Amino acid sequence: MFKKTALCLSLIAALVTSAQATTHSSTDLDPATDKVAVYAANTYQQQMVESLRALVKFNTVAVEGVRSNDNPVHIAFKQELAKQAKALGLDYTDYGYLVVIGLGDSEDRLGIITHGDVQPATPSKWAQSPYDLDITSEPGKLIGRGTEDDKAPIVNAMYAMKSIKDMKIALNKRIELYVYMAEESDWQPLIEFIKTNTLPQMNITLDSQYPAVTAEKGYGTVSMTFEHKNINKNSMHLSAFGGGFFGSQIPEDSSATIEHASSEVISQIKAKAASHQGMTYTFSMQGKAFKIVATGKSTHSSRPKNGVNAITHLADILSAVQWQQNASGALVNFINDNMGTDLYGNKFGKVAYSDDFMGPMTVQATVIKQLANGIQLNINVRRPRGKSHALVYGQFDKVLREWQRDNDVVMTDVSITLKAPFVQTSAPQVPTLMRVFSHYTGIKDAKPVAIGGGTNSRLFPSAVSFGPTMPGKVYSGHSEHEFITMDQFVLNLKMYTAVFVELAK
Repeated sequence: MFKKTALCLSLIAALVTSAQATTHSSTDLDPATDKVAVYAANTYQQQMVESLRALVKFNTVAVEGVRSNDNPVHIAFKQELAKQAKALGLDYTDYGYLVVIGLGDSEDRLGIITHGDVQPATPSKWAQSPYDLDITSEPGKLIGRGTEDDKAPIVNAMYAMKSIKDMKIALNKRIELYVYMAEESDWQPLIEFIKTNTLPQMNITLDSQYPAVTAEKGYGTVSMTFEHKNINKNSMHLSAFGGGFFGSQIPEDSSATIEHASSEVISQIKAKAASHQGMTYTFSMQGKAFKIVATGKSTHSSRPKNGVNAITHLADILSAVQWQQNASGALVNFINDNMGTDLYGNKFGKVAYSDDFMGPMTVQATVIKQLANGIQLNINVRRPRGKSHALVYGQFDKVLREWQRDNDVVMTDVSITLKAPFVQTSAPQVPTLMRVFSHYTGIKDAKPVAIGGGTNSRLFPSAVSFGPTMPGKVYSGHSEHEFITMDQFVLNLKMYTAVFVELAK
């Protein structure tokens, strides 16, 4: 009788437990985990700001022809990183292009992927130096190159580990923070490292947006050079056209010079300029040269709708004229014929397409380089799944060949490079990321998203991106106004701490 009663009670308990599990909210978080996250936020806010200040001061942009291992600024940055890690009681290993900061000694590991290099900045466009953490120009914001991409996440990760250490949380996984020094310029050293080193079994990249990123468009570049050629210089022509800074930035600066411009053409140009939203134009006459300076809004080239492309908009106000086919004129004619101010390649033959999850392909002129033999145009492409490499390549190539034929223009150094889109199909940590995100933001039913950018996630096992940018917010990385708000800085610390505890305990 006792055995039967015990069995019945056991079955009832199991049913109650099952019912509780069924009704358990997806946003519930272990109180012990939340305690560590709250401790981190309450304890380390000011220390994090000072840590970020010390990292931002290093202009860790890549220098052409100089390896990261030989770059004195990169070396100094890593020395500062080592000092901070050791002060927090974390271990530090320098592999050259990559450093690993760790907590714990388990063979099972959780990888946290970031980068310490940054994109170039134009100091004159910042209220203070982009390499001095600016906390006064716009109260509530931490402004500086690398604040969002990716030095704030590095700081968050270190202080999350420090908090876990402080609270003596027993870990079943070693936590390893990877800081790569050439994410913005050269992935090959990381690829070589991966060939000879065993990576963590589960990884999170802190280099994108929330709630979690499980798909990334493939990065591409279409490049061609318009050669200098003899034209009738006594009649109206474009003698100069330029703009752009680097390939992963939507350009906010562009300029053009017209020789022998008629008053009628100048009036048409000014009228078209007045119709553009988000653009500022200045016009001046210097002798017979009519000069135009265009200013738009820079942003990451994976999110062109958040910026205003100065190159394509300046070309657009020049579209009333079919220019003589010298280098500048042919380049502007090409942009107007095949791109316009559209973001998605809708004028570029049949290249445009979209994926229901990953969104549309984007096609944007980002950099114009002045060469000895001509002017090089570089077009940034972000392509989703849905078309094969061969098909997309062929569609771009067809437009380039036919436009040259139809316009009697010969382009040189034509190059079409298209990387594959990435979709993560095996990421068991995603439910945990969604639960933590929903718990701390109040956003229910969070779902993974796709982005236009490309991160190192695709190189690491079972990796997805988790922050640091909130959904619906403009990503400021790669712009001339990069920042992270103090509120977001602290929120990121709480979410990262909770995720590290949940995945590593």
